[in-house]
Amino acid sequence: METRRTLLVDAFTDDPLAGNVAGVVPDAAGLGDDRMGRIAAELGASETAFLTAVEEDGGRDGDGGRHGDDGRRGDDGKDGDDVETRRRVRYFTPTDEVDLCGHATIASYAALFADGAIDAGEHLLRTNVGDLVITVTESGGVWMRQEPPTVDPVDPADLDADRLGSALGIDPAALRDVGADLPVAVASTGLPFLVVPVNFLERLGEADPDMRAVEALSAEFDVAGVYAFTFDALEADSTLHGRAFAPALGVPEDPVTGTASGAVGGYLRAVDAFEGDFPEEVRCEQGHFLDRPGYVRVRVEEGGSGGSGGSGGSGGSGGSGGSGGSGGNGDEGDVTVAVGGDAVVSLEGELRIPEEEDDEIIEA
Repeated sequence: METRRTLLVDAFTDDPLAGNVAGVVPDAAGLGDDRMGRIAAELGASETAFLTAVEEDGGRDGDGGRHGDDGRRGDDGKDGDDVETRRRVRYFTPTDEVDLCGHATIASYAALFADGAIDAGEHLLRTNVGDLVITVTESGGVWMRQEPPTVDPVDPADLDADRLGSALGIDPAALRDVGADLPVAVASTGLPFLVVPVNFLERLGEADPDMRAVEALSAEFDVAGVYAFTFDALEADSTLHGRAFAPALGVPEDPVTGTASGAVGGYLRAVDAFEGDFPEEVRCEQGHFLDRPGYVRVRVEEGGSGGSGGSGGSGGSGGSGGSGGSGGNGDEGDVTVAVGGDAVVSLEGELRIPEEEDDEIIEA
């Protein structure tokens, strides 16, 4: 029976069994939708990344023995000096395919770097939402440059604090208290979330969502889920504390969410949350209420390169300066958002998988 090297990698943390766990299949060549979905369900992580290496002409990278079937770098120690190496990725939850997943991307490239399959520097990753630039630092930290942010405030007439509070299991007063300055909005850097500001960490920690209601909101506003946050963070170095609920994707609560963190970074700039003094980095803490603490670093730059520079790692704090807020809505134009962090492999092994099922109808 066929086997595939399979990893569980904890993203946005330096510590195993913290952060957000992702499944990673370093070489998914030849796997169809059915087997990818079944592998993701077997691993049980919120998302599993399936990677294949490709060249500019669309062929497999590794012709000439650069990459083995397990995704590790070949004996020559190169990552394709004579071709522009890209990787194609597909992300599966235990129930569905999703177009983008921040923590599984960070996990994948941290694992590839730890294997010696890639070097530090910039890499191009082909996703369902387009090509993304991934930067791996010399220390193994990973930055993921996302799509330009879009931010669309929600009219309170379409979603008032009472209905939203009921769905999230949060006192509506905790939402009204910040609603005048920080509106509820649909924000995206590739995967849309309903961004919901909350006044205090205590109120956010008390959230007890009605998952059916959250799923209904996700369908109504065409988002992956709800990201509720507060500036009342646990750690002094953190900018905010967030919680992400995505039952529509089969994930009641996600421990640490890279795509949502990127979206909230774009949101904070768009609504001018820092009154023109946007921090160099936004540090998003998440997962503490699930006993899986993690930290996402977010950079929002105007016409910049996002995470192409700087050190990796999940524990850095932001300084002042940067682009300032535009207060605008919709497409934020020439704005770059990057999310970054560390990751650590917590489990590695060979998964036995059956052959692809034959869907042909056999007639007697």
